[in-house]
Amino acid sequence: MGTLLAISDLHISYEDNREIVRDLRPNSPDDWLIVAGDVAEQVGDVKWALELLAGRFAKVVWTPGNHELWTMPADPVQARGVERYEILVRMCRELGVLTPEDEYPVWTGEGGPVRIAPLFLGYDYTFRPDGADTKEQALEIAHASGVVCTDEYYLHPDPYPSRDDWCRARVAETEARLAACAPSTPFVLVNHYPLVREPTRVLHYPEFAQWCGTELTADWHRRFRTAAMIYGHLHIPRITHHDGVKFQEVSLGYPREWRRHGNPHGILRQILPAPVRA
Repeated sequence: MGTLLAISDLHISYEDNREIVRDLRPNSPDDWLIVAGDVAEQVGDVKWALELLAGRFAKVVWTPGNHELWTMPADPVQARGVERYEILVRMCRELGVLTPEDEYPVWTGEGGPVRIAPLFLGYDYTFRPDGADTKEQALEIAHASGVVCTDEYYLHPDPYPSRDDWCRARVAETEARLAACAPSTPFVLVNHYPLVREPTRVLHYPEFAQWCGTELTADWHRRFRTAAMIYGHLHIPRITHHDGVKFQEVSLGYPREWRRHGNPHGILRQILPAPVRA
């Protein structure tokens, strides 16, 4: 009997992280793996990692982080915005990796059945720091403090006029799709960002929260029957509960981070069957 595992924020541009990915293996030939974004910045590196993992795990489910959507000068693939995302989706389909554009698969192993829903939603600057009532004020506070996400320079929303416009379009499309699913099978919701703001309250730099999600999804774990919510991005691996729903941050993170905390919960986080410690 297999297990449902998850990881995010592989950041394989760091050789130490690439070495960790080289060593990732399932415990059983029936194991599934969720990859919740930030594999790498260049399309070729994303392909390398997902192809490796798809060859080892029974099924791999991926959703993009912000880093996959950066258009870096050194990347041979210079596509931006929606076009870049579509290139990544086509690449995943060639590898047999499921994406937010595919039918949501149902895990029927121990702890199931659950419907795994990889989401691509983005953010809309509504997780604002204290004293900011608008996006413009939030960005002004961030720039004044020197805490500005690199997305502002490399994540382009083309053809949308802004990243928040792209986010709102994705939220509306995804919300309708989730609502159309049969409610009898609970979801495992997977997104690069948490669906609620509470996990960002522990950030050392609260100004960074505006690049970490949207208030538009704050009630999704209640509206849609949810067994667990899986996310990354914050590089603070932990489990919290919101309205009785488990939210699990599954990032590997940068070498300086995982060396400090030592991955006490392991590299691959077990989602189902739920470990006794969860």
